[in-house]
Amino acid sequence: MTNLMSQEKETLCYDRQQWRQGYQSQPNEYDYFIEDIEGKVPEELQGTLFRNGPGLLEVQGTPLKHPFDGDGMICAISFLPNGKVHFRNRFVRTEGYVKEQNTGKMIYRGVFGTQKPGGWLNNIFDVNIKNIANTNVVYWGNKLLALWEAAEPYQLDPKTLETIGIDYLDGVLNPGESISAHPRFDPTSELDKGQPCLVNFSIKPGLSSKITIYEFAENGSLLRRHSHTVPGFSFIHDFAITPHYCLLLQNPVTFNPLPYFLGLKGAGECVNFHPKKPSQLIIIPRKPPYEKMKVLETNAGFVFHHINAFEKDNNIYLDSICYDSLPQVKPNTDYKETDFENLDPGQIYRFKIDLNKETIDPEMLESRCCEFSDIHPNNVGRNYRYLFIGTAHKNQGNAPLQAILKLDLLTGKKQVHSFAPQGYVGEPIFVPKPKATREDEGWVLVMVYDGDKHRSDIVILDGENLEKEAIATLHLKHHIPYGLHGNWTSEVFI
Repeated sequence: MTNLMSQEKETLCYDRQQWRQGYQSQPNEYDYFIEDIEGKVPEELQGTLFRNGPGLLEVQGTPLKHPFDGDGMICAISFLPNGKVHFRNRFVRTEGYVKEQNTGKMIYRGVFGTQKPGGWLNNIFDVNIKNIANTNVVYWGNKLLALWEAAEPYQLDPKTLETIGIDYLDGVLNPGESISAHPRFDPTSELDKGQPCLVNFSIKPGLSSKITIYEFAENGSLLRRHSHTVPGFSFIHDFAITPHYCLLLQNPVTFNPLPYFLGLKGAGECVNFHPKKPSQLIIIPRKPPYEKMKVLETNAGFVFHHINAFEKDNNIYLDSICYDSLPQVKPNTDYKETDFENLDPGQIYRFKIDLNKETIDPEMLESRCCEFSDIHPNNVGRNYRYLFIGTAHKNQGNAPLQAILKLDLLTGKKQVHSFAPQGYVGEPIFVPKPKATREDEGWVLVMVYDGDKHRSDIVILDGENLEKEAIATLHLKHHIPYGLHGNWTSEVFI
């Protein structure tokens, strides 16, 4: 048995038990300067990396059925002008989080399958979900906002991460309304004389779905809002923009809410993926009067995240991470027992969209297992050359993300920086150097879980030469559970 386990570790390039440890809760909140540093932090690197993800993987002793049901915990890594780096983490004090902490018991069902103790009788007809604010965190309009796509944003103090409260975006949202956790930052909006703007969307699903597009100025004020109706139930997590369009890919799924209402399943367990049916690409103009929305069909598998989109030669190009199948969230299963080898990997596809012919031509750009990407912020919605993305250690098959891949879309050249066998990576964030003249001239920041030491590191990689030794590795005093998304700002909060 020991020899078989050793062979499995050698074959897999990761230790399953170590990977599981990354899903342990982190109930503690910290506030300290990072002192254990290998290498040297670049003096030019100044600003704050904010990241979000589930910090609690159980509620008052009851394990969660899915990590996406966990309460949001914000991390702030501040890079100061004097070369020092400060770490702080705090839970978002949502109404639900506070109630459960005060009462000492689980009060809410989770969207992705977590049920309250007591069986179906204690869950039947209970659709009062908890705003977990656990997916993304952005600094925009002088506000730090924790985002979760099924509820309103929560505003936080960027210096202390203390929760200020629900933020309705200066009256743009009404109580009970939500906005996506995946905004896109247009670096130079054509409708705003080249000024940056934030673009986001919301969805009200049903027999037909209402999609609303929002665009916000740098000061947080609403610039534009327009709504569109598309047939069928919409399950859309992310979207992409170009200077003239918003692109939303509707996955071929159906939703049967009856088991959820009857307390038998979580909402996520009621979503069914239909791989033989086409996806629908919804293309919405960003410029008024917004009348020429198109809905085109293509075979895209299942898509959680897009990388970027751009316009070239009268065509639109959309780069996405596609899965051939979507694993069904099933009762009596444990996400910590994921069988990676029997799941389809995420792979990068480019979709060439001809609006005149109303055709879409897909092309695979990268077959390696990958997820969570970033590009130069000035190239969002524009033609670009480089992308950085989490990937598996091996170039074939499905596995945990243990490396960062840099892909040159012009030459096809690839660079990989692996942290295997003990390291597991989150979403990379690319930060351009202040006076950069080349698209990849900057740093790649990534949080890495070290399974050997059960702690997390903040690693700084060279964007131009990803394969060389890390510029600096900042060792935290503890671990941070696997997270979701984050963003960089040049503002320093300390």
